[in-house]
Amino acid sequence: MTESTRIDFKYRRVSQVSDVTDLVAMLLPGNRNQQHAAARILLALRETDDLRDRLSDLQDRYGISRRTLERTRAKLTRMGLIERVSWMNTRYGGRQGWKLSSRMSTGLRQLADRIDRWRNGGDPEAQHKEEILAGLLCPSAQSGRRACAQPRPLPAAGIPPAPEGSMLQPRR
Repeated sequence: MTESTRIDFKYRRVSQVSDVTDLVAMLLPGNRNQQHAAARILLALRETDDLRDRLSDLQDRYGISRRTLERTRAKLTRMGLIERVSWMNTRYGGRQGWKLSSRMSTGLRQLADRIDRWRNGGDPEAQHKEEILAGLLCPSAQSGRRACAQPRPLPAAGIPPAPEGSMLQPRR
């Protein structure tokens, strides 16, 4: 059986990541060439305190094909691990190049904060809204059948009910 190529993001696996090889194995499973290219890109950008104008020199130095390097670079950019700085960016004074990015770590931190806020509950209005939105996800609600449970009514001190015919009104 072939190995999956999806990101292997399991909470136990995350706690075991100790170096760049573990990180790229988690983010790019099933493709050793892309893992090697990703590790070389990340290490090269970490060595450089400043911008790195091109990554193509990694092809010759480490024997990485152009296709593998470009596909891996694109994946790392989409994930937010690296970013391209344009010459129009005034913060870098007209210089351009590649650098390590904090987008992924910032995004994961924000996601963790939102999950903690959601888990702790709190606002009854938000809970009622979530109940309604979860009802909209019910497949039978879209076909007109009433197989899904209706949301709980709000307590007397809650928000007024949504107007008839609005999107927040549960389907009948």
